Amino acid sequence: MPDLLATPWAAIAWSAFAMTLIVVGRYLATSGVFAWLTSRVRPGYHTGLHPQVRREIAWSLASAALYGVPAGVIAWGWQAQGWTRIYTGWSDYPLWYLPVSVLLYLLAHDTWFYWTHRWMHAPRPFKIAHAVHHASRPPTAWAAMSFHPVEALLGAVVIPALVFLIPVHVAMLGVVLGIMTVMGVTNHMGWEIFPRALVHSRVGGWLITASHHQLHHEKYRCNYGLYFRGWDRLCGTDGGLADAYRRQKAS
Repeated sequence: MPDLLATPWAAIAWSAFAMTLIVVGRYLATSGVFAWLTSRVRPGYHTGLHPQVRREIAWSLASAALYGVPAGVIAWGWQAQGWTRIYTGWSDYPLWYLPVSVLLYLLAHDTWFYWTHRWMHAPRPFKIAHAVHHASRPPTAWAAMSFHPVEALLGAVVIPALVFLIPVHVAMLGVVLGIMTVMGVTNHMGWEIFPRALVHSRVGGWLITASHHQLHHEKYRCNYGLYFRGWDRLCGTDGGLADAYRRQKAS
């Protein structure tokens, strides 16, 4: 009997399964830590939200599979077939390119997110898909991946596509995924984890944190970006910070 695990299809399936488990574990660990932190910093914030949190977790676990499968296929192709422009040697590219590659990935991801996010706020896509994410009122740390499958697929393809286009060291790819995970969670906590000195600084005026994304969940028609406010400012969709954070600055 042939060793089924040695066939390409079995290896692909195993890679997709393993990557899905990694995405699930990353989501549960990161959201769990920040949900616990919320319970300490904002006691009572989750009061009455337990049914919502259960829905957020259910949708997020389904999304994890949609993120994990393409990532697993690409990981197999990278290892077995030499796909992608992921590299492992520190001397393959100049050292200065390491942070540049991270910035390129974040800018490209932010651009994709901004325009697909705006599209999902059109009446039909919103009703079909994006309403799932906005059903979290207020959002919690568990809502970071609470997406309808259509929205999850739109989000799941961008990083796998970029590894075919932009060279990146495997460690820097880990940095990108770490930033993506942490910002996705902290932007939905309902409170600001970053210092006011940063949020209200000139640099902070170009970054998206909970102060900025919270207003999107309150008003829907502004603040569509993911990491940076550049597209929002350029396209006239930057609504600034949520009222609670403006009052925080005044105080």
